[in-house]
Amino acid sequence: MNGRTRFRIAAAATATALALAGCATSPSSGYSSYPQSTYGGSTANCYDCGTVTRVEQVTSGSSAPGATGAVLGGIVGAVAGHEISRHTGGSEGNQNVSAAVGAVGGAVAGNAIQKNTSASYNVYVRMNDGRTTVVTQTDLDGIRQGSYVRVYNGRAWAQ
Repeated sequence: MNGRTRFRIAAAATATALALAGCATSPSSGYSSYPQSTYGGSTANCYDCGTVTRVEQVTSGSSAPGATGAVLGGIVGAVAGHEISRHTGGSEGNQNVSAAVGAVGGAVAGNAIQKNTSASYNVYVRMNDGRTTVVTQTDLDGIRQGSYVRVYNGRAWAQ
């Protein structure tokens, strides 16, 4: 393999790793800044309040076969480990060890990224003024059909 081919492989591996990392999400830490109603509890004047008419669970995630993330992560990790060791002056044995360690680390990371499927919910709200809106959020916080909510900042908040 010449230097140009190795560079192309390393570039492809880097691009794949970045694409896989972009699929990862971290779990929400909660909503500590719960918006308080400024309407004094009156529902007649609340222009962003309404009643939940329907809640749908929507799953998001990969439809790829089960081991795809681990295999791709292992390939990317192996190539990256080998190339990093080669460019930092590692011996051939050191390059092979680095490739093996990179493959294991990449496989673990790729598997975790692929399994990161999260449920989200479409919450349908009939607003006080007759409008209907839908917000998508990752948790319900006790909201269900018939709940009175305030739609604020892209989500429904129980009132």
